[in-house]
Amino acid sequence: MDVWYVSYGSNLCEDRFMCYINGDRPLGSDQRETGCHDKTPPKASRKAAIPYPLYFAKEQSKWGIGGVAFIGHDQNVYETTIGRMFLITDEQFSEVVSQENNKRKLRINFSSVIARGYQQITDGWYGRIIYLGDKEGYPMFTFTSNAPMDKYLYNKPSSAYLSTIANGLLELGLGHSEIIDYFYGKRGIKGHFSREKLFNYTFG
Repeated sequence: MDVWYVSYGSNLCEDRFMCYINGDRPLGSDQRETGCHDKTPPKASRKAAIPYPLYFAKEQSKWGIGGVAFIGHDQNVYETTIGRMFLITDEQFSEVVSQENNKRKLRINFSSVIARGYQQITDGWYGRIIYLGDKEGYPMFTFTSNAPMDKYLYNKPSSAYLSTIANGLLELGLGHSEIIDYFYGKRGIKGHFSREKLFNYTFG
């Protein structure tokens, strides 16, 4: 079965996402990804709008000191998150989720996720699978933290991580100023930067 994986963090950048497929180390990360058994590239890619708010949390990751991207549990049409959909197999999606959670192999009951709208499959950072509806005949899924966003202390992301997200947004057709506008009010970024400093932090 093919599914849409809807990304919103560093996987907005196609080269970074393909590291999860092929088993490479992304630029700016200190960890080489395991890769998927099936290394077939995505059959399609689309821009997406995710009706959940974006925020940055956690203290340190493979991207260095700083938070990483999550989305909240409650839909909010006023805080839509920009996403990128990749059409991949359900097996590839499961293996991407496994890598995101540093688990060897996770099994996802996609029918249960669709029926309920979400399902917690692991206690890892991205253990909550969310069903986002169907597009062009294929179900759309993403993942986020098991804990709701108000349980976190927000934390600004590392420059390398934010730059990778920005590269993905550039690939989707956003301009530099649009990207700064998008980032500026996000939880974890808001209050830490002037627009000029955020631009330099993101684009060097």
